[in-house]
Amino acid sequence: MNFELTEEQKDIVEAVREFCEKEFDKELALKYETEHKYPFDLLRKAAKLGFVGVHYPEEYGGQGLGTLENALIVEEMCRADSGLGTCLLLSDFACEIIKWFGTHEQKAAYLPKVCAGEWISAGAFTEPNHGSDITEMDTVAVKDGDEWVINGTKTFISNGGICNFAIVLCQTNPNATPKYRGMSTIIVPKEQFEAIDLGLKMGIRMTSTAELSFRDARVPLENLVGEENRGFYQVLEFFDESRIEVAAQALGIAEGALERAIAYAKERRQFDVTLADMPVIRHKIAEMATKIEAAKNLVYKAAWNFDQGRRIDPKLTSMAKYFASRVANEVCYEAVQILGGYGYMTEYEVERFARDARITEIYEGTSEIQKNTIADFMIGKRRG
Repeated sequence: MNFELTEEQKDIVEAVREFCEKEFDKELALKYETEHKYPFDLLRKAAKLGFVGVHYPEEYGGQGLGTLENALIVEEMCRADSGLGTCLLLSDFACEIIKWFGTHEQKAAYLPKVCAGEWISAGAFTEPNHGSDITEMDTVAVKDGDEWVINGTKTFISNGGICNFAIVLCQTNPNATPKYRGMSTIIVPKEQFEAIDLGLKMGIRMTSTAELSFRDARVPLENLVGEENRGFYQVLEFFDESRIEVAAQALGIAEGALERAIAYAKERRQFDVTLADMPVIRHKIAEMATKIEAAKNLVYKAAWNFDQGRRIDPKLTSMAKYFASRVANEVCYEAVQILGGYGYMTEYEVERFARDARITEIYEGTSEIQKNTIADFMIGKRRG
């Protein structure tokens, strides 16, 4: 058993850290946060250095690396800045479905542009009436000649208002029993749907979260990803990988909050001593650091396990996502507490980290959904 990163992985972490130190500007982050704008220029810079889509094949613009390397990049970027890091990690959202199930033509058409930071993708799964239950879909796609005609609504779609295309989960066989056996994923360009940004939200304010409306949207039949009526299973496998990415996001946010809390505690003096010399603060820091270390080991193990091709049992990725997101919220809460009144002020960043951490317990499957998955596999209700 080896807990050491390879030299290549260490080099990746160091390169990302140098990039963030150079390009992640605090004032710029606050500007994007306040104005609800996406850092397109930063995305292109990160993509130029190969930090976007590293886990995609080289022939399609990626680096041919694994889920662990991608997690290391996500962790480091979110440690540097919770908002900017989240924007960059979401830029290729759901393209793993094309990577795993798409045709060569689909991969060649979409993945290189995403990896280059020229295009942004979205995964359109959640619906207004169903929320976490993706076994039910009101969005339908029917064949009309050589085209799919799509009607329906998706909501809470990350990148929805800025994406160039969306991978949409649709009901293609309404008579299937159960219904999820009749779902398919279809690539839909932005010209074929209306996107309405849902406006200001608690956290990750630089990102776009939108409602997508499909009204007789027409796309070629070849925009179907993989086999018809296998979309539900494709999305489940995508979630198994993307949960690791969100877990890494949460891990990075927790690390960033702890670093800022420690820096403040070492400088701030109260009652003639620094906060870092007070037992109550030292104990908080010890607990925060221990939780982060436990989360780190779980996230890395889940990513390593996925890279070994063990994608048949998702309980480990659910554990990583559930635990890391909980740790991120607990650590950020304590970071704000250590900074006191200053922690409540946006200028000191931990307030923003705390708001950005909250979403990690909600998207890509809520913490409750993750517990259900873990319990099902432990009890033996789901196998493979």
